[in-house]
Amino acid sequence: MELELRHLRALCAIADAGSVGRAATALGYTQPAMSTQLRRIEKALGEPLFTRGSTGVGLTAYGVEVVSQARDVLARADALGRRRTATPPGPTRTLRLGATNTPVLPGLVASMRTAFPDLTMSISSVYSTGELVRLLEDGELDAALGIDYPGQDLRHSPALAHRAIVTAPVFVALPADHRLAHRVEVPLEELAEDTWFVAPDDGVGWPGAFYDACRASGFTPAAVHEFSPLDQLQALIADGHGVSAIQATHRPVDGVQIKPLAGTPLWLRHLMIRRRGSVDEVTAEALHHYAAAAYRELVIRAPHFQAWANRTYAAARPTGRAGTKLT
Repeated sequence: MELELRHLRALCAIADAGSVGRAATALGYTQPAMSTQLRRIEKALGEPLFTRGSTGVGLTAYGVEVVSQARDVLARADALGRRRTATPPGPTRTLRLGATNTPVLPGLVASMRTAFPDLTMSISSVYSTGELVRLLEDGELDAALGIDYPGQDLRHSPALAHRAIVTAPVFVALPADHRLAHRVEVPLEELAEDTWFVAPDDGVGWPGAFYDACRASGFTPAAVHEFSPLDQLQALIADGHGVSAIQATHRPVDGVQIKPLAGTPLWLRHLMIRRRGSVDEVTAEALHHYAAAAYRELVIRAPHFQAWANRTYAAARPTGRAGTKLT
């Protein structure tokens, strides 16, 4: 099987939607046809690109690499034969970028400054993705890094557009001496009696997604503190005051361990959101490209995430491949 542009578009659509069914609808396919196409692509490449779960699909570590390369190929293909109408950013132009609590931001900003030395960036830290959407709708921001959750797609007016950067698992941060800290993966239900630090309402589905996962695991958290600042949060966890759901790419401080949740009951999607007409095509594509690249770099620097990804997609690797076990 030779990969064609339509195959690459299918992969990107599945990654963006976090679901084979939603991607099929977006591209005008039936879900069985999209599933068959994905299986053929994965067979041709030799490794799974997505993990499958009850809430949808997520990229494997290998899938992150392939989809990023696919986006680059598609961007170049779309630009073929088209004269560039967008002019490079001028010295007086400012890109107003908002960002929620995402580790992607530093790498993105560094890459954008290198790629567009004449672009001035004004950065606003806003906790709530819902608030970021409001600021974009009101014309106070040009673009933003936000989050949504599988099954709870971000809602906004036609004035905005959003594009998924990656769908990622949510892990748990524990004190290093926690009774479950020795586990490779931590069952959510075994944390039923722990005190939880839970981030406040982000306007797009959290903490509802967390409580839904707890209910599906058969419990309601015994005690909850509403808390957000990450540096203070990890310090409190290190001192044994509780546990917290946390983005998988975060690096633990001394006294904290970050572990996958068994069965991956919680996922989130990192998004690039922009106001139509406020960001030219070249800059919009660069923002997405460098955000995805920043995320890949974070994965490389997070051994706990890499170990989870290797276990997850190695277990699903096609049979008959050298070095794999037939099941």
